[in-house]
Amino acid sequence: MSSKRYAEEFKIETVKQITERRYPVSEVSARLGVSQHSLYAWVKKYSQPEPARLEAQGKDAELRRLKAELKRVTEERDILKKAAAYFAKESR
Repeated sequence: MSSKRYAEEFKIETVKQITERRYPVSEVSARLGVSQHSLYAWVKKYSQPEPARLEAQGKDAELRRLKAELKRVTEERDILKKAAAYFAKESR
């Protein structure tokens, strides 16, 4: 299953149709060929003021970076534990 990528401008204009022009989500979904689930997510994301949205995106990016770093450090720790156990066994 492949998912389409839409430009941010397209998403913003689509949200404006729903929020400002008051078109129903089902109608916009059928007309544009975008799932209703995606439209609701876009409304949630793009209905915020731009500074708040940019701050949230920055926090999300930082969270993703920290999770990736935690995963890498945890893997390194596990490798070092196994190596220490191996060399402790060898030295006996």
